[in-house]
Amino acid sequence: MFIDKQLQVLKYEIEPSRIKSRSKGNINLSYLEGFDLIETANKIFGHGNWSYNITSLDQVSQENNSNQNVVICYKAVVKLTVYSLDHSKYITKEDVGFGTGIAKMLADAHEGGAKEAVTDSLKRSMRSFGNQFGNSLYDKSRSHQAQATPNPQIANQPNTQVQQQTQRQVPQAQASYEFTSLYNLGLQVLEQGNNFVVVGEDIFNKKDSIKACGFRWDASQKLWYLPKEQQAA
Repeated sequence: MFIDKQLQVLKYEIEPSRIKSRSKGNINLSYLEGFDLIETANKIFGHGNWSYNITSLDQVSQENNSNQNVVICYKAVVKLTVYSLDHSKYITKEDVGFGTGIAKMLADAHEGGAKEAVTDSLKRSMRSFGNQFGNSLYDKSRSHQAQATPNPQIANQPNTQVQQQTQRQVPQAQASYEFTSLYNLGLQVLEQGNNFVVVGEDIFNKKDSIKACGFRWDASQKLWYLPKEQQAA
């Protein structure tokens, strides 16, 4: 079903910078944002190699809170389908999710509750594929760090040392899985010391795609970098 590279990536530990947190009562919850999961699915499975359908979407309750806001709860069931690269095989996953919409206007409460329920259901369906989709966040015995870790390779090097490091272009065939989306945008990925860096024209307007591949912006060096050890992990 999956190629070896996909299986390898699915087993990696989740990058701490992807983990967000929020408080619910006296409990601190760790989670992944919906857009993050979609970007991750596009990177691992490939654009057009996965999809989802809303099997059901039902209103569960409606009431008004003490602030006279409308509170509406929805339940959604989403069916996720992931295909092999040649579309000869596929896997389906299905799970239930809940969402609560709170707003002054009835229509806004409906919208918020329905969207949240669908997103929650999609998250629960995706987590069956492992760490990259947040499954480890459900393990209450583990501690999850929701802060991005600094990059010592760049932060601790003088400007001249970084600039004098030999740059070598990463062959597209070698990095076709990780950086295909960047090559398609006309960008190049170079090896610079212990990091991969992105070069090319109009980088600023392509920053969302660069960030989706795991690169970070180093303001002092004015470049996007990805530690080799992180890319290999």
